[in-house]
Amino acid sequence: MSAGTQVHANLTEEQVREISNRLDEPDWLTETRLEALDALSDLGMPDVIRTPGRDWTNLHGLDYESLVDPLNAAENKDQVGPDEVDVLSWADAVAEHEDLLREHFGSVVDPQENYLTALSTALFSTGTVVYVPEGVDAEDVTIRTEQNSRSLFNYTLVVTEESSSVTILERQSTGETQDEQYYSGIVEIAAGENSYVQYGSLQNLSEDAYNFTVKRGDADTYATINWIEGNIGTQLTKTEVSTELNGDSSETQIVGAFYGHNDQHFDLDVKVWHKAEHTTADLVTRGVTDDVARSVYEGVQDVGREAWDTSSYQRENTLMLSDESEADASPKLIINNHDTEASHSATVGQIDAEDLFYMTSRGVSPRNARNMLVEGFFVPVLEEIAVDELREDLEELVAARLRNRA
Repeated sequence: MSAGTQVHANLTEEQVREISNRLDEPDWLTETRLEALDALSDLGMPDVIRTPGRDWTNLHGLDYESLVDPLNAAENKDQVGPDEVDVLSWADAVAEHEDLLREHFGSVVDPQENYLTALSTALFSTGTVVYVPEGVDAEDVTIRTEQNSRSLFNYTLVVTEESSSVTILERQSTGETQDEQYYSGIVEIAAGENSYVQYGSLQNLSEDAYNFTVKRGDADTYATINWIEGNIGTQLTKTEVSTELNGDSSETQIVGAFYGHNDQHFDLDVKVWHKAEHTTADLVTRGVTDDVARSVYEGVQDVGREAWDTSSYQRENTLMLSDESEADASPKLIINNHDTEASHSATVGQIDAEDLFYMTSRGVSPRNARNMLVEGFFVPVLEEIAVDELREDLEELVAARLRNRA
């Protein structure tokens, strides 16, 4: 089935122009949208892990024509930050920082990378731009998006100038629920020389929602981009979190946590491209599957030919709480430079019976013992989360799901 048959016929140039006109966008941005719309019929879905005869995630099965309602994008959004940083709605950013947008929009994530990125580029109607001037240290930038419509397309751009820093906490949730909803988000980070970006995201959308997100950063010389991603909600999530280490001595850490129950499906893509010298990456993900939930994880460490003196580490662990849940992991190392120190590991298993027996034999109820072991399983990831508010939110969501477990 070609990707373009799924929703392309339901969309028009007039709809895209109306979205762009509402935001008072310049001609070049309107044209970028229209080019993405035109490309839909020729683009395929994002890559998913494949084994002979099977795609581990079926993105073709979604009824995009009924899910996507481009001109009805209702939301509640809260975007705040300190005075010395610009934290702007998309419309305000278009008015105040057109040159910045022209330089960076679509520079990290190609609008026509695949069908769903093109769909997002053509239709996004809301977003946030975070601009941190040279030498400014900024904390407590918060972006909250509550979806109140059938579909919502969101775009976020973060630009940090030389020797600046910023910590961002983003949340997605659902307000008015419908039978099914579609959320799409693209995040681009352009981290300037010697700058530091910490971007935490907590997705807790309705379990009737479908979610597609790409979060990708470009790290300049001596720059650091650290990602934290928690996935709790949705019926189906397909997400990529990745960093291109394009500057010498640049660094990244990608921390992920997820908890799937009922029939949730999480497809998690974590990537780092080492393209310069003396770069460092640390990828760590932990997750739980319960009931008939399914997780699919692919982690890629790609070391380029010019990436001398690379350090790259990856580990992924999934805990299955039921015999019917599934978890698949595919960690990969692609090394094209021998001056590399790298490793990867992935484990999938159930709660240790001996641990459970030890605790119950000392008077802890089986239910409490299991909950304590699951909460303990997440500790190595939680300890890596430097944003207190995000860590506490994630801990509470995990604890609440355990309390409500049958």
